[in-house]
Amino acid sequence: MGAWLGWILGLIPLLGWCLWWWNEIWYAWPANRRCSDAGMKLPPGHMGFPFFGEIFTFLWYFKIRRRPDEFINSKRRKYGDGVGMYRTHLFGRPSIISCFPSVNKFVFRAEDTFVNEWPNVDIVGMNALGTVQGKAHARLKSFILNAVNRPDALHRIAALAQPRLVAALELWAQKGRIVTYQEAKKVTFENIGKLFASFEPGPQLEKMDRLFDDMLKGMRAQAINFPGTAYHRAMQARKKVEEIFRGELEKRKSRSEETVTDLMDELRQVKDEEGKKLSHDEVLDNIVGFVFAGYESTSLASVWAIYYLAKSPNVLKKLREENMSISQNKKGEFITSEDISNMKYTKKVVEETLRMANISHFLFRLVKKDIDYKGYRIPKGWKVLLWLRYLHTNPENFDDPMCFNPDRWNESGKPEAYQVFGGGSRICPGNMLVRIQLSILLHHLSIGYKWELLNSDADFVYLPHPIPADQVEVSFSKL
Repeated sequence: MGAWLGWILGLIPLLGWCLWWWNEIWYAWPANRRCSDAGMKLPPGHMGFPFFGEIFTFLWYFKIRRRPDEFINSKRRKYGDGVGMYRTHLFGRPSIISCFPSVNKFVFRAEDTFVNEWPNVDIVGMNALGTVQGKAHARLKSFILNAVNRPDALHRIAALAQPRLVAALELWAQKGRIVTYQEAKKVTFENIGKLFASFEPGPQLEKMDRLFDDMLKGMRAQAINFPGTAYHRAMQARKKVEEIFRGELEKRKSRSEETVTDLMDELRQVKDEEGKKLSHDEVLDNIVGFVFAGYESTSLASVWAIYYLAKSPNVLKKLREENMSISQNKKGEFITSEDISNMKYTKKVVEETLRMANISHFLFRLVKKDIDYKGYRIPKGWKVLLWLRYLHTNPENFDDPMCFNPDRWNESGKPEAYQVFGGGSRICPGNMLVRIQLSILLHHLSIGYKWELLNSDADFVYLPHPIPADQVEVSFSKL
């Protein structure tokens, strides 16, 4: 018995050593040998445990301690700054973390080497803008930008978005007490349904809301297509959503070419330089992709705007003064996209809200070939995690970064340090759509309503997206 106990006690440290160094031996050591042959080296870091990598460390900082920026700060303290890159193993793949503006800029510009990669792309669609590569992406992006960012498109978006938003705010005031996240999601989806496919509130839109919620959950799950899994539910929901949109497309075949009422019409009719139109599958996948991009991001941005304004009465006062001035000149009419472009302080509040909200913690890129950067090797087949959140919360990029201060936008910030919508040619084409909807919300909120946080000291949760734990419960009333 004593001998067996001795063997067991002796094997435990050896087993621990093997577990701790397994990923280093399996991934980092072969890559380092290739690097040394070329006079390069891997970025500093550690690959963590087999299969799990550093996911437990990630969850420790994001979920348990709720200090997400310490995940990067701990690496900086342990390994130094270098050039702002660290090796790791996260989300099932060996990866390089990029957390400095200069490295992100390098990755965004080398798009043939660092390829955009969505998790579970079959849920979004193989023809969506975020999925396609190369010339197909450039062609599709020109379609999308033409459909969304033209002055007349922005003018129509401002006109269509306001009636439902104004009605929602009236309802919030009648309720008197609301959970902002739930209410913001509802009105955002109603507006997206109207903007994208002219869907009116009702049973069908409510059904689509539930289906998209299942799809969003499936995007973050393991791709196991077995009944009962989140991924399987997401794929079933995708089929049902596609049926709804395909039926709507069929109804529009007989419409006049000049009839444009929503994004679906825009995508059906816009042409590239050669006069070619998008196929039905391309229209469908990009409508779905736009809902993914706009639904949750706009909802969360709205929630954070309400939260930070409740915490910042001086900011709200200045915002209210600007928007009251605009409102008095409108004499009861809705604001236009032209009005929004003249709301200078509102624009600063929008940008500061997006910076502080950090709706996307990071972006994924797949490395297509070995590439070197300032003496370090980024290996083929690994992922690059562009840690956007750290750019916006690092005091080296923004003074007092955790302070909500729209006046910081009186001056241009550090180059490449503000990347809430990504960068390069794959910067989110719907960024103006989010900004214009948030500006409209701020306008009608500030001129007509007051609110107070019911849990002003609520903790934050950071996964899957950052939000106060109570989802911003407020008392809400008219001015």
